[in-house]
Amino acid sequence: MNLLDLIYVPLGVLSAPLWARKKRNGWGERFGRVEHMLRHKPGHGLRVMLHAVSVGEVNALRALVDRLVEDPKIECVIVSTTTDTGLARAKMLFGECCEVVRYPLDCSWMVRRFLDAVQPSVIGLVELEVWPNFVKLSVRRDIPVCVINGRLSARSFKGYRKIRPLLKRTFARLRVCCVQDEEYAERFRAMGAKDVRVTDSMKWDSVDTQRAAGGATDRAYSIALAMGLDLTKPILVAGSTGPGEEALLHAACPEGAQLVCAPRKPERFDEAAAAMPGCVRRSAEMPAPSGTVRFLLDTIGELSSVYELADVVVVGRSFGDLYGSDPIEPAALGKPVVIGPSHSDFETAVRALLKADAISVADRDGLRKELVRLFRHPAGGKTMGERAQACVRTHQGATGRHHALLVELGGTAG
Repeated sequence: MNLLDLIYVPLGVLSAPLWARKKRNGWGERFGRVEHMLRHKPGHGLRVMLHAVSVGEVNALRALVDRLVEDPKIECVIVSTTTDTGLARAKMLFGECCEVVRYPLDCSWMVRRFLDAVQPSVIGLVELEVWPNFVKLSVRRDIPVCVINGRLSARSFKGYRKIRPLLKRTFARLRVCCVQDEEYAERFRAMGAKDVRVTDSMKWDSVDTQRAAGGATDRAYSIALAMGLDLTKPILVAGSTGPGEEALLHAACPEGAQLVCAPRKPERFDEAAAAMPGCVRRSAEMPAPSGTVRFLLDTIGELSSVYELADVVVVGRSFGDLYGSDPIEPAALGKPVVIGPSHSDFETAVRALLKADAISVADRDGLRKELVRLFRHPAGGKTMGERAQACVRTHQGATGRHHALLVELGGTAG
């Protein structure tokens, strides 16, 4: 037990009433007992561990994982994640080609137990998940730890800066920090990181601008058929919605258009359904009656396909006090995309799309007007989507740079 553990334990006890309110699975795994999650014992080859906190970070790894598992120098890719939804998504995407495990709490004995089981050669932390004990104990074992796809928003930086004396040494222990833009780079350096490189975002690479070039895929059509969506009528898809946004979209959706809402968190499905009277839920597994215009996508892993069906996309968690969701996937599909003013977690992507005139930012009061405009003038929306696809292609390439770095660092492990 070290000084950090002496801080963590009482904090955990004091905060127990808060985190106990939310159902969480896998407590043994959170304590570092992940042996049963591993299918193969470690050999002598290169073992690359990628840590992605939740669903968004897991999705960003798709292109990188594809490259890593095909690399003959790599014996195994391990994807770790923290949340239950992130774990489910990681198993869905990577369960057949990677080891998928749950990331441990940051108490030293839990981290040691985890590292003993996983035995990584190199660790890539996706975006920013820098825990002091995990980084320190990994480095002590001569395991290089780097940040890939790094970002540190202004909001997060404000909080991190307050505890900089406690985290400066942790950031200094990171071998390399690959970040999405120069603004993030300055913040990483301010926190004590030594080797900081601007490599753009892997999220641009996690999408395929040609995926639905010939129209929606068979999977998208099968979901539409199962839900009862009328493909002859306009469809508005709202992805990763947050509290209060389903009601906003219900009111703002133009007459004659069908609305499909996909809440970001499963625990909000019932709340979202109540905000859209008469909606049909995907989980009901039966087609909607004729004339239904409100649908709830209350499943995990299907939003990507449903985006293909959209005439217009609204990106959620951006019209309230949250910080936005990822607009890159619908942009890559060539859809006209609308996002709210609260999108600081995706500021880099939104800024790039705005510069290309490939996304629309609307506030709550102006949302309906903007949606009406896009549905009335589909040619303008089509042009916006084409510009969005071109913007995505311009920013792709970070995955290859991260792949090369992980292999290089893994080869230097002690």
